[in-house]
Amino acid sequence: MQNDVRKLREGRSLSQGDLARELGVSRQTVNAIETGRYLPSLPLALAIGRFFGKALENVFHDDAHE
Repeated sequence: MQNDVRKLREGRSLSQGDLARELGVSRQTVNAIETGRYLPSLPLALAIGRFFGKALENVFHDDAHE
């Protein structure tokens, strides 16, 4: 599963720590999501989508997504 969390975060000039504080998780969790080492729970994925104003499928997508 790929995601655009890093691109969205950097587009808002946020650090991983900034995003982590907004979401109520650790900076390490944000890093792990961005690098694909951790798939967030559904509630966390929804919170990420809401934070960026994006539908889940516009943040998280399968490997075939262009």
